[in-house]
Amino acid sequence: MLKLTHCLTSEEVFVAAFEIYKDSKNEFRFNLKADNGEKILHSEGYKDKGGAHNGINSVKENAPNDARYTRETATNGQFFFTLRAANHEVIGTSEMYKDADNRDAGIEDVKRLAPGAQVKDSF
Repeated sequence: MLKLTHCLTSEEVFVAAFEIYKDSKNEFRFNLKADNGEKILHSEGYKDKGGAHNGINSVKENAPNDARYTRETATNGQFFFTLRAANHEVIGTSEMYKDADNRDAGIEDVKRLAPGAQVKDSF
């Protein structure tokens, strides 16, 4: 018989998730957070919550396709990526990375996590 000696708390277990929120301009945005709680992708602003949900669905659909990623370098020398839909519109932008290897690992995380990530909508 299995004896449970410790219950996991929400701080100990984090599942990859899209989190929808409102910004200071009252626009809906989303972040994709990895299974370690780190933000790995953020969206543009949407006028309504439905637009944010459509953006999430587009990320889920396009994330596995490597050709949809643009690997870029910012003017300050840091690295980032964008994820684009089939119509070439940017649907997500990464955080800044200190090197290209970490940026590329971020892309692999989005590919792996986005399709099955849950959606947390507090609105």
